[in-house]
Parts: sequence; structure tokens; C-alpha cells
Amino acid sequence: MDSTLKLLLQGIDTLQCAYYLHQEHNRELNFVDLLQQREELRQSGQRGGKAISIGGVNFLLSPHGTGSGYPFLLTSENFKIECGEFNKPSFFVTFPSHALWRESASLLHQRFLSWASSVGFVPHQPERVSRVDFAFDYSLPVIDFDEDCFVSRAHKDSQYRDQGKIQTFTFGQGDIVLRIYDKVAEIEQQSDKVWFFELWGQKENVWRIEWQLRKNILRQFQILTLKDLLKNRGDLLRYLFEEHTTLRLRDSDGNRSRWPIHPLWTDLQARIGELDQLGINRIDGKNAVLEERMMRYAISMYGYLKAVAAVYCVQKDLEDVPIEYILRHVAILMHGFHEPIEWRSEVGKRISEIESGVW
Repeated sequence: MDSTLKLLLQGIDTLQCAYYLHQEHNRELNFVDLLQQREELRQSGQRGGKAISIGGVNFLLSPHGTGSGYPFLLTSENFKIECGEFNKPSFFVTFPSHALWRESASLLHQRFLSWASSVGFVPHQPERVSRVDFAFDYSLPVIDFDEDCFVSRAHKDSQYRDQGKIQTFTFGQGDIVLRIYDKVAEIEQQSDKVWFFELWGQKENVWRIEWQLRKNILRQFQILTLKDLLKNRGDLLRYLFEEHTTLRLRDSDGNRSRWPIHPLWTDLQARIGELDQLGINRIDGKNAVLEERMMRYAISMYGYLKAVAAVYCVQKDLEDVPIEYILRHVAILMHGFHEPIEWRSEVGKRISEIESGVW
């Protein structure tokens, strides 16, 4: 293996399952009550949703239904649940990235079923996996390949560059999509998943190899349930890394399929035999995200304090003023319009949103 590359992390980054449940008895999950609350939210214009508790789990109830036809969307720290009394399947669940890296897919699946049982729902047929994303994160100080180094069965491919520097290779669409991309740039520019830095133990030179797979390819490998996924994922990934798409070392041979396999792909193929490590408990990413958010708020407030200081200096005909004085001055101004009851209500609302998984 090339000593410059190193596997930092491997696991399931996204999982979506359809659950076929029926309600044996009506406990806390009442669809009529949910509809009333959703309509009140919609009419009030609250786009952020409403924090509610169902079956001992904190959720954020969305003021609208989902694009796939479910009337209700409930978001918690561990699940994004689309559901409806008359939908088939009745529940469609997305297990988010931060939950899957913190806990195993099997444990999250059992937690959902336990929660469903606590509110009166039981399965009448097994769940169906509809999407899974497998991710392999590598430390790659040097990118010594380009689009021509990939030999793929995918009919479509694309690249994305930022200021002339390649950031993403994409192969395929629909049921099989392979993305190889600069994960650090993606975090900084889009996803804000700063807790990956703690998982990796570094903040630079990390590229992700990610397979996004949907149900048609999953069914070809006899993957219907979560148990099937855990049992047959090795066969599926071997096909993807050995037959569907390979990365090659540039060679003088005119036939790219005869170019030698790149050390990155050689290492990946070897890792397929280590899949028992996928999804193990790793981290609680919430604190890392909240620390990052706290720092951003502080930086933003610091910028406003400079503006306040400038206004104050003009008013008082001063050349400079200490930050400590401006902090006291702003505190005095804020106490003039501070409403304790509104403060408690708004802070409580934001706490509920964080606890519901809205980081």
C-alpha cells in the first residue's frame, strides 16, 4: 500500500428504510392531533416547525408534508420520520449521518421499532431498505489521478472544480452513484459536519469514496431488509470496487482497462473483508457541532461590537474605546428592551430544536 494514503474511517453514512406498521392501539401518536398541530403551524407561518414529544422522544414537527406524499415529517436526533395514517408503507425513515457514525445501523433500527411499539405500532411485514450510502474516508496528501484514471461501467460522469482545483468526481446516476470528493472542502462549504474532524484526527487532505445505492441494485444482491444488508454488503461492495468502477495508475498502454490498479483501490478492495467494523459506536458529534456554532456566533457578535464601538466613538468624539466598555454599554442597552418571559420562551424553543436534532 502507498504509505501516503491512510484509511481514516469507513461506515454507513446514510440509510433509508420503509416500515410497514399498523396501529394496534392508539397511544401517543394520534394522526388527527398531528394534523391539527401541523395546520396551526402552517397558518401561523412558523417555518421552523414545532417541538413536540411523542413516546418519550423529542421531535420537531414540520409545518408541511413531504415531497414523497407523506402528510407528516417528524425529525429527531436519530430519525427523520415521514408518516401518514393512510400511506403504504406507513413510515419511511431516514437515519442521518451523525446518528449512524455514533451508533450502529442495527441499534438505530431497533430503537425506531421500540419507539413505534411504545406508541402502539407493530410490523405486519419486514422493513425494506431503499437507500444506503457506504463511505470510505482516506487521508490523501497527494491526488495523483484524474478522470481518465477511472474505468467505469457508468454511462454518465462529471467533475466539479473550485478555482481550477478538482474537488469532486461523480460516476453514474439513479441506482448507483459513485462520488470521490474532497470531504474537508465539502464540510467547510456545505455540510458543516465539523465533528468528522474529531473522528479523523485531522482537518486537511481527507477525500471520501462514497457509493450511493438505491433499491434496484440492492434487490439484485438479495438485499431487502437490514439483516440482508449486513449479510450481503460484502458481495455488493466487491462487485462495485472490482467490476463496476476501478481506479487505475496512468500507463503507456492505450487500453486503460489494462492499466495497473491504483494503490487506493487496492487498499479499498482489501478493506471489504473488514466490514464487521462498519457502524460501530464512534462519537457523539453534537458537542463538536455546537462548539463550532458557538464560535461562529461569537465571531459574528464581535463584528457587530466593532460597529457599535465605531458609532460610540463618533458620538463621544473618541479615537478608541476598550471592548470591555462596549460590552457593558451593549448590556445596558439590551436591558432596556429585555423581556424575561419572552427570553425564557425563545431560549426554551431553541433548546427543544437542538434536542430534536436540529443542530
